[in-house]
Amino acid sequence: MTPRLALEHLWSLAGCDPAALDSIHLDGNDPGLPSVYRVGTLAASTIGAAGLAAAECFRLRTGCRQRVEVDVRRALVAFRSERYLRVNDELPRELRHPVTGFYATRDGRWIQLHTNFPHHLHGVLSVLGCENSREAVAEAIRGWDGAALDTALADAGLCAALVRSPREWAALPQARAIADLPLIEIERIGDAPPQPPGRGGADRPLAGVRVLDLSRIIAGPVAGRALAHHGADVLLVNGPHLPNIEPLVIDNGRGKRSATLDLREAAARDTLLALASEADVFLEAYRPGALTARGFGPQALAQQRPGIVYVSICAYGHTGPWANRRGFDSLVQSASGIVWTESGAVSSHRAGGNQPFDAPRHLPCQALDHGTGYLAAFGAMAALARRAKEGGSWHVRVSLAQTGRWLQSLGQIEDGWRTPDVTFSDVADCLETTDSPFGRVCAAAPAERLSETPPFYARPPVPIGTDEPRWS
Repeated sequence: MTPRLALEHLWSLAGCDPAALDSIHLDGNDPGLPSVYRVGTLAASTIGAAGLAAAECFRLRTGCRQRVEVDVRRALVAFRSERYLRVNDELPRELRHPVTGFYATRDGRWIQLHTNFPHHLHGVLSVLGCENSREAVAEAIRGWDGAALDTALADAGLCAALVRSPREWAALPQARAIADLPLIEIERIGDAPPQPPGRGGADRPLAGVRVLDLSRIIAGPVAGRALAHHGADVLLVNGPHLPNIEPLVIDNGRGKRSATLDLREAAARDTLLALASEADVFLEAYRPGALTARGFGPQALAQQRPGIVYVSICAYGHTGPWANRRGFDSLVQSASGIVWTESGAVSSHRAGGNQPFDAPRHLPCQALDHGTGYLAAFGAMAALARRAKEGGSWHVRVSLAQTGRWLQSLGQIEDGWRTPDVTFSDVADCLETTDSPFGRVCAAAPAERLSETPPFYARPPVPIGTDEPRWS
């Protein structure tokens, strides 16, 4: 599938005005990175959909239609934004803990551990009964069969995934549970009168749109960042006790203010409810049901704030036996067969048995994270446009697993893995710099180009908790 056809599919899926498609141009095609998957198509189509939705919000406010352009090369730079981040001309500290990665199991399988947060690391070490070193973990895992360890770690609420083939994944109840779900769901959940996409002047598509961003790491923060670079007032709200990864705070915090609220406390919940009562978009990336238990589910907020656009992002989908399983982009790649296919394509060895490759290999970027983030931003803006025309409160749902499923459906590129990789010096024209409390930040610029309202970040990234939890 070409980037243009993928974009048209997204636009139709969201019920957007087909006439707007005449206003966007996509340039370039796959392969742009070493992969058998059409990662460039995913990048250009999701970013293009978000850019065109921003242009539509601007048109609804001003009557002015504008041109949108997305180049596959620039879109792929945005999809690897954390890889190109520099602070004071230096690489930020390592994102991964040494124990994170792939391990061979007793029965000749591979399992991936995600231990970048201390409580996840300690939990894995407890299940394995070993010391905190990669060597000790590898030795312990060689005493387990892959599927048994995958289940044990999941039951303990930890982050891991057995590397499965696409056929193995398709046979699982979780894959069947999400097979009939649309890639992006935009559901009306309440009544409200029509409201414009934003408040005040309309010099930018989302000027005056208030967004509460309750997310961490990549997918959710990318969605909030995309809304910010089209002019939204984005307030990031993190729990002060929750771990973060500083390079991702810097990269994905551009354009946002940052506050902390401990939702275990009644006063903090009251503050968040007051903020939500004046918000347009409530963006969350907790496991399904987690915020509902605190009183911040979509139905509750639709009653509290008629006209709210509630955006939910999760790992494996909002339904099915894995709905509450913890997951990250790389783990979903492993579980769903993406790693299997990518690894098999580059392996010179075709051994029999369970694994047709020598070592597992991920996609060349966090494509599920970024793709899901841009889909969430697109869904939020499509829902704001619907609210402007017909009123209502809306719930947008996306997941990493559904994005991965769509990527797999786009087809493969024979020998795409032979494509030369892209280095920092190759993408200098796609980067921008700004001064921040962290230092001089060099990072990927917005990939979409809008003729009348070019996207940009009005604020530099700031440390978590820099701002008060109130609207500016």
